[in-house]
Amino acid sequence: MSTINANTKISTLLKENPDALEAIISISSKFNKLRNPLLRKLMASRTSINMASKVGGCSVNDFFKKLEPLGFTIDKDAALEDSVEQKQVPFFVQNIHSADIVELDVRTLIESGKDPLNLIMNSVKQLQPGQILKLINSFEPVPLIILLEKQGLESYSETINDDLVYTYFHTNKATQFVEPDTDKASEGWDEMLLKYTDKMQTIDVRHMEMPLPMLSILDALDNLPDGEALYVLHKRIPVFLLPELADRKFDYRIKDIADGEVYLLIFRA
Repeated sequence: MSTINANTKISTLLKENPDALEAIISISSKFNKLRNPLLRKLMASRTSINMASKVGGCSVNDFFKKLEPLGFTIDKDAALEDSVEQKQVPFFVQNIHSADIVELDVRTLIESGKDPLNLIMNSVKQLQPGQILKLINSFEPVPLIILLEKQGLESYSETINDDLVYTYFHTNKATQFVEPDTDKASEGWDEMLLKYTDKMQTIDVRHMEMPLPMLSILDALDNLPDGEALYVLHKRIPVFLLPELADRKFDYRIKDIADGEVYLLIFRA
């Protein structure tokens, strides 16, 4: 079993010994999110033991006590890499000025079941060169980050606690968000549906909270056999997902049935 220290990533622990998952969850209820495979995949590779201890309101030694019985060798003398993490904070965040910040808190909207997309994108479009959008959320908005970085914005996420994340978006030029052409994507729905009738996998993401719909779809596509299509039941047209599909060489068709009911057929281009 490998030697670990406060800088060891959670993903390394889980890869080395799957039993580490339950050991970590037993430390704090705030780690229950790790039970979700998609959130675990997202969070574990970015989070060290030291960082996780801050989120969980516990100590690094609490981790060591749970992990040592699993066979891990503990190095308590390794220097923390906080200074390294600090260097990774982008220049625009290190030199942030309150006058340049446009703050947007979307937690209440999301908790009420409403989609904050239009509000976020309007705020992004109104950013002036040098301004920073500070998005306040309960999770890291990975799909939004992917989309806006493709549009040329810089981003940085700061986890304050388990239920509070600040994500900063910055641009030095006037923001011109290019929205996907969803009207064109509706053409040829019936033909493509017929083509893949017997070669189709289905996923229903309507009940999932953000950002799980996009992550679940991408995970399903990673395991999609050649020659098959993914049939997605969604609540809305996933505009964050569409540019990512193009980058991954997937094509798609969209069937907008009604408010809260959208179908997608995704296949390799």
